Amino acid sequence: MFKKQKHPWGKLSPTFKQHNDREVYNPSEAKDQKNRLIFSLYIDIRTKELDVFDAHLLKDGQVPTNINTQNALRANYERLIKVKQDYADKIGVEFRMVEDSINYKHFYDRFRKDHPEITTYNIVNFYKLDLLYTFSQMYDEVLYLDFDVVPMTNENFFKVWDLEKGITVLNNDDNVLPIGRVTETTQTIRSPTAKFYNAGAMLFEKGLPTENNVINTGIIGARKEHLEQLAYFDNFKDDLALMTKLKEGDTVFPSKIVKSFGYDNETLFGVKLKEHNVPVQWLDADWHYFFDKYLFIPKTTKFCHAINKRFDICWRNYEKRGYHIAND
Repeated sequence: MFKKQKHPWGKLSPTFKQHNDREVYNPSEAKDQKNRLIFSLYIDIRTKELDVFDAHLLKDGQVPTNINTQNALRANYERLIKVKQDYADKIGVEFRMVEDSINYKHFYDRFRKDHPEITTYNIVNFYKLDLLYTFSQMYDEVLYLDFDVVPMTNENFFKVWDLEKGITVLNNDDNVLPIGRVTETTQTIRSPTAKFYNAGAMLFEKGLPTENNVINTGIIGARKEHLEQLAYFDNFKDDLALMTKLKEGDTVFPSKIVKSFGYDNETLFGVKLKEHNVPVQWLDADWHYFFDKYLFIPKTTKFCHAINKRFDICWRNYEKRGYHIAND
């Protein structure tokens, strides 16, 4: 029997600020409902808190990834909310857009106090998983979409994917480099290769087999029982301490690998899946299209995860499919 999930920072204020302050949401309103939820999260990280994680790969005059991301999300803010709301409306599911809130400020402040070494980007990504746990207590099934995900379908995710069979996520295993091909410049702290070996090192320290899957948490479908089995935030402080230990080089892995270790939410997700033998369903490329290097979106794409932030291509494809986006 898995123990009930506990929040790592204690009880939080039950208030979520909604898009444009249209409403204040109290979780108790939805507590007894038997339904489904789609939610997304957007935190506009202050420029001074953006970490330049790809500095060693930048060419002269090239803009860091995080600055490009910030600019693209700001420029497409309204449209990114609208397409998610439209998709939820089409399939008859409630949608919540969570932004800066009392909850987030509390979560952020506690993280900054206890773990000043962890970047705001990583805090935001831990927070989205905290929200997933919160909403799973109120709804039967929950679908999380990163803010840069564009739904391009009328098909009902919840009808296609039976969440009683397990958590739905994408794995990026195909993008992991063999250790012999890893160099100082083949990856960043956010690369699938870095997450794979980081998770392997954590599993090794826990006395478990090191084989793991590289998780992308940009799209997650889940139910309460599987999240409780995942126990993501159980022993959370100990897990962060282990990540610090490994990051500082206290591991059997070579330095070229250790240099890309970090505090990524997806690394820990992969560890927890293996540690607790959680049932998982791998999303295919239609339901989680990883739009990155190749500037092409297949016609079969359902959810387009715009890693490259080329929303201009996303919107053209969206409208070619007969969907309409109002002018901002």
